[in-house]
Parts: sequence; structure tokens; C-alpha cells
Amino acid sequence: MAFINLYRNKLQENYKFLNEIFTSRAIDWGVVTKILCGNTIYLQEIMDLGVVEMHDSRISNLKKIKKLNPDIQTVYIKPPAKRSIERIVRYADVSFNTEKYTIQLLSEEAQRQNKVHKIIIMIEMGDLREGVMGEELINFYGDILQLPNIEIRGIGTNLNCLSGVMPTQDKLIQLSLYKQLIEAKFDITIPWVSGGTSVAVPLILKNARPMAVNHFRIGEALFFGKDLFTGKTMEGMHNDVFKLFAEIIEITEKPDTPTGELGENVAGKSFTVDSNVDFSSSSLRAILDIGLLDMQPQYLKAEDDKITIVDASSDMLVIDISNSDKDYKIGDLVSFKLQYMGALYLLNSDYIEKVVS
Repeated sequence: MAFINLYRNKLQENYKFLNEIFTSRAIDWGVVTKILCGNTIYLQEIMDLGVVEMHDSRISNLKKIKKLNPDIQTVYIKPPAKRSIERIVRYADVSFNTEKYTIQLLSEEAQRQNKVHKIIIMIEMGDLREGVMGEELINFYGDILQLPNIEIRGIGTNLNCLSGVMPTQDKLIQLSLYKQLIEAKFDITIPWVSGGTSVAVPLILKNARPMAVNHFRIGEALFFGKDLFTGKTMEGMHNDVFKLFAEIIEITEKPDTPTGELGENVAGKSFTVDSNVDFSSSSLRAILDIGLLDMQPQYLKAEDDKITIVDASSDMLVIDISNSDKDYKIGDLVSFKLQYMGALYLLNSDYIEKVVS
């Protein structure tokens, strides 16, 4: 059985690195756990770091977090669906919101549950996913202030999530100005100005963050140490907190070109044979015990850099080991480093074992 391994020491070191960045600048932050897909083993590893705030986009995952530790502040990081209102108030201490109607429902449900539900009002700032339009924000905020059992914890924005708009200093200054306008208009203090996700970490390191922006939601940087501006690993961080291990179940020298009448394969791909192809060429191929049901090959990179991924079917992954210096045998494990989406697919699969070392 293929398995994904979480390296505890690397996770701890990444967390320590980030926590120092935020605490030294008086910034609140929470860990985005949606990549863990509610796996209780890994959720506990996050809690053991000393995390006090966890963010997720699945209510079932927030429920698991509350069961493991009721004192963790849970944040639901997308606008609530009408049919989920009762569970959001029950399991999320805070939720992101963009619709007055939805917040009215949250208010009514919070009264029924005798709770005060906190919200962050998300503002549209160019990425064109969720968010209240800027010109509507003051009226929106004023209407929400009147609702019982609702506490406006802050304002925030999401960037680089849909259209690839980056969180520049100018964008965060604009977010800060919204805070000033609201506070001046309503004579209140906004606790949180939530400036975004892992993509904003490089700005913080360059001290290009406006001081008013005092809250961030971090997932990818914690698990992959990635600078999303450059695509490289941030100095001092690990990019391999997670690794995939898959077992070799066949090794055979096979032709490089399929023979016979060709149609679409199970993934809907078609193979085209070039008329100039050398039909005599072959390669040493290995088959691994993992397939498209569990992962997408484009998000994997073999640690043995002389291995080439050929393709995958529903339950098997074919690799070319012809150029490798290793003498692979049946039963050997092949390890892969993962991109964010690669880990997300694997962690969402019930067929991949999750381990910690």
C-alpha cells in the first residue's frame, strides 16, 4: 500500500520559522488545515505545535478539530452555505462572509444556540473570487453592526486564489484604508485586518506590510516552505514536510511505442504515433501501486531525479527507470516530493496510508 509520510521535525522547524516571523511583528496568524482533509493524526500534530487557531473550508474538519481540542479557535474560510448555517455556528468560532442574507441567518442561529458568532467581512480586491465590492463596504458594514449575536472580528481579502492577483504592498495599503474608513465612520476599532494567505509571507519578510494588516492564514508556506512569488523554497524552510512512498509491483523492459488500434485511455487521453518513430526503442519500466484514484502525476517529482514519470491509469503509475543508477527490485519503495495539489489529492484519498516519523 502506498503511503504519505509527515516528517515531524521538519514541520516543527517550519512552524518555528513562521511563528518567529509573525510574533516578532505582533501579527496574529492561524494554520490553514484544509490540505489535511480532516486526518486526525495530522491535525493532532498541528495542535502539538502550540497552534491556537485553525482554519478550514470543510465543516466536518472543524468538527474534528473541536473534538480533539475545544479550546482551539476554528475559522471557516469561505462564505457559508445556507444549508450549513447550524453546523457552522456550532463548530466554527469565526466565518468569512460576503452576503447580508447569510449573516442574518448566522445571527438567528447564534441566538438559538446562545452564542456570539464572529465574522470576517471579505472584500473584493481584484482577484474576482469572494468579496464585498469596495464601494458597497460602508453600507454593508453598517447593516451588519445592527445584528444581534454577531461580532465583526475584522475585514479581510483573498488574493492569488482564482485570477492570480498578487498581494502587493499597494493592495495591502488599500485594505488598511478600508479599516481607517470604517473605524472613522462608525467610531469603532477593528481587531483583525486579515491580509491573506501564504502568498503574502515574502512581503512580510521584506517589511512591506502596512502595520494595520495584522492577521494572516497560512497553509502552503508551513507545509512546503514555498515563496509563491518566486516559486522557490524560502531560505531556512523545508519543502518536504510530506513525501509519498509507492511500491514497485512490476519491472519489465517494454517498447516505448504502443502497438494496435489506438483510442482514448481511461483518462480520456489519446496517444499519437509519429510516423518517424523508432519502433525498436524500449525502456525499463516499473509499475507502482498508486494511480489516478489517489493522485495526479503532474504534482509528483521522484526524489531519484533520473526517474521519469510515464503516465498513470486508475490504480497504477508507470515510471521509466532506465537511466537510474539504482538497481530497483520488486517490492522497493520509490519516494516522491509533492506540490501542494499533489499532497491534497493524496491526503483526500482513503486508500493512502498516513504516517508520521
